[in-house]
Amino acid sequence: MITWLRWAWRLLTSMRTALILLFLVALGSVPGSVLPQRGLTPEDVTKFYEENPGLAPWLDRFSMFDVFGAPWFAAIYLLLFVSLAGCVLPRAAQHYRAMRGRPPAAPRNLSRLPHTASVPGGTLALAEAELRRRRFRVNTGDGWVAAEKGYLRETGNLVFHLALLALLFAVGSGALFGYRGNVLVVEGDGFANTVAAYDKFSPGRFVDTESLKPFSFRLGDFTATYSTEPQRRGQPLDFSGKLSVREGGGQKTHDLRVNEPLEAGGAQVYLLGNGYAPTFRVTDGKGQVAFDGAVPFLPAEKGGFTSEGVIKVPDAQPAQLGFVGLFLPTTVTVGDSATSAFPAALNPTVRLFGFKGDLGLRSGAPQSVYQLNSDKMQMIKLPETRLAVGQSLTLPDGLGTVTFTGVKEWISLQITYDPGRFPALVSAALAVLGLVPALTVRRRRIWVRQTADGIDVGGLTRSEGGGGIEEEFESIVSSLRRSGEQESRELVKE
Repeated sequence: MITWLRWAWRLLTSMRTALILLFLVALGSVPGSVLPQRGLTPEDVTKFYEENPGLAPWLDRFSMFDVFGAPWFAAIYLLLFVSLAGCVLPRAAQHYRAMRGRPPAAPRNLSRLPHTASVPGGTLALAEAELRRRRFRVNTGDGWVAAEKGYLRETGNLVFHLALLALLFAVGSGALFGYRGNVLVVEGDGFANTVAAYDKFSPGRFVDTESLKPFSFRLGDFTATYSTEPQRRGQPLDFSGKLSVREGGGQKTHDLRVNEPLEAGGAQVYLLGNGYAPTFRVTDGKGQVAFDGAVPFLPAEKGGFTSEGVIKVPDAQPAQLGFVGLFLPTTVTVGDSATSAFPAALNPTVRLFGFKGDLGLRSGAPQSVYQLNSDKMQMIKLPETRLAVGQSLTLPDGLGTVTFTGVKEWISLQITYDPGRFPALVSAALAVLGLVPALTVRRRRIWVRQTADGIDVGGLTRSEGGGGIEEEFESIVSSLRRSGEQESRELVKE
């Protein structure tokens, strides 16, 4: 049993296994980049289900919509961590001992080495001085000198692998001690960093949801700019949201953009998407204002930003009301139909489809704010008209009126707290720095033996692929010859 465990450990901690696991991590990340993920865009996952009803359930069985939280991805990740730790840490200890050791004694026959030369009149003292001048580590013995250089190659290699190990640890610690949430905010509304304020909240395993760092912000104006050039008409150019932020008793403003997140409470607030939130006022059959506010509509297509949404009025009397709306930011009429010609709200209109009855909100079953459950409702016959801002629609049978009062915009945000973010950045930088000497420096050894006529010099490189020592070896030999000739001339003069 012990023999099998040792064999398994040696197999797991081999560099080949680490490379295979690293490849599997990269391969497993591909569906996380190609397919929509629940943690980032849950609405896209729902849309994928609607468009691929046969394929989506099979993909979901293998956690393809939550790749980075899947058990199989975590298993590969942990195996890679253990493999690198078992491979790199012993190598680091071995390299430390090698750096503190002395170069090995010179071989008896230097002519068998890849690079050899004879220097008539040379001495071991001159060779030792020359090698020390070139920053070789030198060891001397009876009739020989040994020198070694290039330990920085293995140092860089170990720094790279240790940094990669630290990177994995930082990413893992961020997943355990961090959190991630999504929230939709309409212009004029705000957000406070509490679990109840999130639309979707995914805490790490060791996150205390009751001790989130307090901060809040309010969204002022949100501006989306689109191209008006004929060839690029409608393409987004810039998104900017004005945030008023409160944190630690202080207040500041922040211009939120796609690549300029807000940092507050140790978390980063990223801008993910945007859309329109038309505002409505619904007066019921008793003349009471049963609803007055903005309703987020979800984009149904990107070209003209045609959007769909649902208005629920549970407080209406004598019957609860519900509306399905189709919003066009820039309305143009083509024949008998209307469409949106531009994503900006230049000529906004909305068409409503009404229902009356029981919305089902009191049943206790969860409902989506973007869908209307019309099982217990009757459709209200409404005229086929589009409402412009300020126009009203009178409901039949004394049910009240609906007024399209204006247009606001909403933004979707991802709020991420990742304590391993900065350590991961430092680890990635160290990994890149470690690659430089690992790829450019070569470890080499030089030996010198005393002969009757002078000295013999031999050298070799210990780096894979060889090379890189020829010019340096010739330079050392030439310098030793010049020193030997100069010493011979001085002896003759004496």
